[in-house]
Amino acid sequence: MAISHIVTQYEDEQGNVYYKMKTHAIEVHATQTSGLAPVITYWMGEKEITDDIRSLRFSPRPPSSYIQDYDEFQAMLYAKEQHAINELYEQMSIKPKNMSSGKQMLWSFFVIVIAMLPLFVAIWWFK
Repeated sequence: MAISHIVTQYEDEQGNVYYKMKTHAIEVHATQTSGLAPVITYWMGEKEITDDIRSLRFSPRPPSSYIQDYDEFQAMLYAKEQHAINELYEQMSIKPKNMSSGKQMLWSFFVIVIAMLPLFVAIWWFK
């Protein structure tokens, strides 16, 4: 019996009721709309389960007290969240891809120099 889209209730032979996560096959997507923080959404196949995840995380009763595999689920979800956020920031970065670390350091140095160029010109102009 499913009590939500992500938690299922089981009953063993002795009649003990326990809960488990329905699946660990959840996709996490991070997007940037406006503001500083990315928006994280959770998907199980084609169904968005963001509200289910939030209601489980922010429930008054700690989910780890009654869901057997909740700690493993949280660890998996945390890793997927970090991966989604890193992918988002890689897409938004102006850092060139497919360069060695030395070339990336050189690129960063020249970007800083170009960004500071108006300041150098202003200081030289007003001297």
